[in-house]
Amino acid sequence: MSINFLSKLSQNYIELLDNDDEYYDIIIEVGEDPNTRIFRAHMNILCYRSPYLRRVLASNRRNNDNVLVHIKLPNISPEIFQIILKYIYGGILLLNEQDTSDILKILAAADELCLQELINYLQEYLIENKSEWIMQNFELAHRISFQSDNLSEIQQYCTNLMAKSPEKIFNSFDFISLPEKSLIKLIKRDDLQMKEIEVWEHVLKWGLSQNSTLIQDPDTWNDDDFVAMKNTLQHCLPLIRFFSLSSKEFLQKVDPYKKLLKPQLYKDLLNSYMNPDSIPDDNISLPRNIHIDGVIDSIIVNLNIVSVISRWIDKVDVNCKFSHLREFYLPYKFKLLIRGSRDGFTAKKFHTLCDNKPITVTFIKIKSAEEIIGGYNPLTWSASNNWIKTKDSFIFSFKKNNNLFKDTIISNVKDINYAMANHPRNGPSFNHDLAIGSLVENEDFCKFFCINTAYEKKIRDKEGKFSMEDYEIFQIIRN
Repeated sequence: MSINFLSKLSQNYIELLDNDDEYYDIIIEVGEDPNTRIFRAHMNILCYRSPYLRRVLASNRRNNDNVLVHIKLPNISPEIFQIILKYIYGGILLLNEQDTSDILKILAAADELCLQELINYLQEYLIENKSEWIMQNFELAHRISFQSDNLSEIQQYCTNLMAKSPEKIFNSFDFISLPEKSLIKLIKRDDLQMKEIEVWEHVLKWGLSQNSTLIQDPDTWNDDDFVAMKNTLQHCLPLIRFFSLSSKEFLQKVDPYKKLLKPQLYKDLLNSYMNPDSIPDDNISLPRNIHIDGVIDSIIVNLNIVSVISRWIDKVDVNCKFSHLREFYLPYKFKLLIRGSRDGFTAKKFHTLCDNKPITVTFIKIKSAEEIIGGYNPLTWSASNNWIKTKDSFIFSFKKNNNLFKDTIISNVKDINYAMANHPRNGPSFNHDLAIGSLVENEDFCKFFCINTAYEKKIRDKEGKFSMEDYEIFQIIRN
């Protein structure tokens, strides 16, 4: 049986720190003029509690045998070091008595002294208990967090704040003061809530601030100016999603800076706007996943897919292979009518919730596959037994590639007399090209087919039966 008497032990060591005038063997000069203070301490305790002080003292002892050791810590204030010493000696940290700004300074001091236990605790404490303060005092929190790679948790928290509320954060401090490392972490993110043209403009602004001799108008720059700016932005330029920009944005905001871009990239960009038949490279990033409230409530698709579907419905850039890479096109709200996992998978429930609702889109998540299929009905569903005639319906598929839904197929109807089918035991049915149904209308769907029949091309590599994980149907309402 082991019994711990840590409270008394801590008390004794604090007394040693506060009252010892006889056995101390090190003097620590902390702070800078005019705020400096001398602390007496004990080498053995400091060496075993702080890896940084162990290295400093080891070097100092080799050069000063039998001499009272004297070291300096100019980057830490006396008030903060007093708190740190209580932690080192007694394992005591009274955060309730400290301002949040001082807690950040304690964190910075703990990092300098390599006190990993304290670093981990303080980062978690600040994130869980002082989030509002960090938002209101973002510049200080951000600056301290990026002083060291050891402060990764608070760094990530600050980057998350910038990604979620970039304009709010940028208005609270000078954006151009961001270190390059922080800027790169931010513009890498898929969830940065900022239009791509704004990302580009902020990066240019940041680059100009690093080259004080340059003026804002690129028409006045010579070749050396472009080289200097390109070198400054060399790690940022590959992270800008230029293909997400509109042709107008490209012409007005990017073309004047074309000398900053690699010639092949500029050529590919120009080609993407001029030639609708050109095919994008697989490595081009999709638009950022910007959250726009009220567009769609889905557990199957994201805004990128919604944007592509909306373009197809409105026949906007339907022949352009780059349309899914452009900025979101969201002229509609998608009103959820049914979700299988929420409402059930029976034909009766489908007809109860979806019949006589004009203009719908069906999304089906394939079971055990990163694949989504579906179809667009410009008319209505019903429980009658008849074919639906239309020239405007289409079916589609999206396949996930490298965590992004890039591989898309759209298949327009070719046999307009048999575009879709109504039946009391069917769910949404686009002829045999995409159909789900059951043997009894009150039982779960058990028939799932993708057989190329009435549409221009098949939407799945493997025709025939498939397994459905979930499905959603939305009524489309123009904004």
